[in-house]
Amino acid sequence: MKTTNTMIKGLVLVGAILASSSAMASADLYKKCAGCHGVHGERKAMGKSKVIASMGEDGVKTALHGYKDGTYGGAMKGLMKGQVARLSDAELDSLAKYIATLK
Repeated sequence: MKTTNTMIKGLVLVGAILASSSAMASADLYKKCAGCHGVHGERKAMGKSKVIASMGEDGVKTALHGYKDGTYGGAMKGLMKGQVARLSDAELDSLAKYIATLK
């Protein structure tokens, strides 16, 4: 029983470390976004985009994946496609989750 409890505590710790690592990676990814969208996602990029902090996780996820596959966007479509082209789907999802936490 003691070994099982120790294993469970170890797994919980590993999960917490991975979650923290993922959040830090997302924050690092967002640094490139902050130049146009603001530190807290509060600005319309170049006066043309939506305020991303108010879009919610699903809205941001839809936008990011749409920019990547070319199915989303208006005036900034080309610029944004270049920004997200190298990111994996998991990175885009993680970034959307991070943006949803901005206040």
